Amino acid sequence: MILAGDIGGTKVNLALFEFRDGRLLHRSGERYSSQEYSSLEDIVRSFLLARHASVRHACFGIAGPVREGRAQLTNLSWVVDAAELERALGLDQVSLINDLESNAYGIAALEPDDLLELNRGSENPTGARAIIAAGTGLGEAALVWNGTQHIAMASEGGHADFAPRTDLEIELLKYLRERFGQVSWENVVSGPGIFHIYQFLRDTGRGEEPGWLTEQFREMDPPVAITRAALENRCPLCVQTLDLFAACFGAEAGNLALKTLATGGVYIGGGIAPKILPKLQDGTFLRAFVGAGRMKNLLAGMPVRVILNEKTALIGAARYALIRSGGDLAARR
Repeated sequence: MILAGDIGGTKVNLALFEFRDGRLLHRSGERYSSQEYSSLEDIVRSFLLARHASVRHACFGIAGPVREGRAQLTNLSWVVDAAELERALGLDQVSLINDLESNAYGIAALEPDDLLELNRGSENPTGARAIIAAGTGLGEAALVWNGTQHIAMASEGGHADFAPRTDLEIELLKYLRERFGQVSWENVVSGPGIFHIYQFLRDTGRGEEPGWLTEQFREMDPPVAITRAALENRCPLCVQTLDLFAACFGAEAGNLALKTLATGGVYIGGGIAPKILPKLQDGTFLRAFVGAGRMKNLLAGMPVRVILNEKTALIGAARYALIRSGGDLAARR
């Protein structure tokens, strides 16, 4: 049995997988609120005890950089150490990888129904792949072909400097720079980024906030309320917000595709994309993705797909644990 985890700033998803007949089978899973626990160890211990599970290998995708088996989460105060988890939980092997690495490893196990095509393009089976995921933060990773399979490469590209392309985006940069100093892509393309864009448009006189929306902000997360109002076409200011968000999302996806030469495809992950599919499909995202530069034909030929399977990161973490087991799990089936 393999324990897989997707560890973020607001949630922890854990799952047990069994390797049988050449396939990873999902057996059990649970979602936890990160803020309600003091450590990952406490959550894992509770999860395993409740299931009386016998586990020897585990892998956790972490929202933050991983160095020598140790990680400090970007949006949470936890420090996670693989060696300490092995000792505390009595596991043979614990692997920590970046959360976008785990998403990347999960791509190979997805079925056609797990993906929604935004651009068909022409896929090179051995070409590099790129994945960009917007949620609480913005994650980016790549998959490169090593001669026999695709190997994931982590990055912290979401924290690179925001690069505006239009006069409106230049104004957005100036507005956010007053608040944050350094402005990253994550400040724009993320859940909090949706609210930042909304505040910018509102505060610069591009629309008025209706009273009913102000009330909703008190009852739910503002990005959720803004997105819902935009998709229902109930608030012009929210529609503008989602338009600008989708354009920035597409532009940075295009940047990543160029930097990785992603002829094997570009994958859009994270929790936001499946919730705004109508906006991603209306052309705003792809126009910004392709752009108008000298590489527009190259970008227009790349497949672009939205990941719909919310377990992709868990599947990828389980696949990585299986790889690291060196065939031990396969032999024990």
